[in-house]
Amino acid sequence: MAVYTAAFLTFASHLSRLASDKKKVRTSATKLERVGIIVMGFAALLHGVGVVLRGIAASRVPWANMYEFSITGSFVIMMIFLMALAIKDIRLIATFVNGFVLLVLGAATSVFYVEVKSLMPALQSYWLVIHVMVAILATAFFYIAAAFSIAYLLKSAKWVEKSKAKSVATFRRVLAVFPSIENMERLAYRFNIIGFILWSFTLIAGAIWAERAWHRYWGWDTKEVWTFIIWTIYAGYLHANATRGWTGKRSAWLGLIGFLAVLFNFTIVNLFFKGLHVYSGLK
Repeated sequence: MAVYTAAFLTFASHLSRLASDKKKVRTSATKLERVGIIVMGFAALLHGVGVVLRGIAASRVPWANMYEFSITGSFVIMMIFLMALAIKDIRLIATFVNGFVLLVLGAATSVFYVEVKSLMPALQSYWLVIHVMVAILATAFFYIAAAFSIAYLLKSAKWVEKSKAKSVATFRRVLAVFPSIENMERLAYRFNIIGFILWSFTLIAGAIWAERAWHRYWGWDTKEVWTFIIWTIYAGYLHANATRGWTGKRSAWLGLIGFLAVLFNFTIVNLFFKGLHVYSGLK
């Protein structure tokens, strides 16, 4: 977390310098970006070691409760982002991605942490590896898309354009260096498509696993219902974009609502709802 914090501060400084009116300052911003990527890569390496060590300690895959899902999921988000850095426009959301990973790790270590425990019988299946890993990948793609949607909404916000406050003016200059809103919308759409395909498989694999564990494919369990709600929201998002011409802010908001549903499913449903699928690991 300390190394991720250093990377976050480096990227924040990079954005502020990139928005400067002075060419010399903007040139130094490029060097800061490279330093930020190196530091973030090192943080991801340490993060990955931590995930692997948790798996070794548990003698199984490290995603059987909220703590393990959080550390593994945030690591996958970071790895997908680092692998996608070949896309030039994605680099400017490094601050958002880094910041979100920090928040997830903070919640994991302070709220969700549990000691290593043996799995309950329903989880002792190879479907734990398949079903949950695909869910983690889908969540990672959904978040990167959500980061582009947030950047899109900030850049296109009228209050940012019209405000004369000095702090807002600085913020406006930072947003000006982001990709065009058209590019951010297109990238959000592409990442959401991949996430939707993976989430569809999550839903199918979960039904197959349910049949193996409880001898029924669907039981209207809270987790099952929310997984389907998320699938419906993203299906509506893709359908609205493809056939109804839902672009711009409406599309960005719908994509964000989908990701908020993912967060609700992971946090609120796991912590406050009862059901066969609630495996928070917390008492």
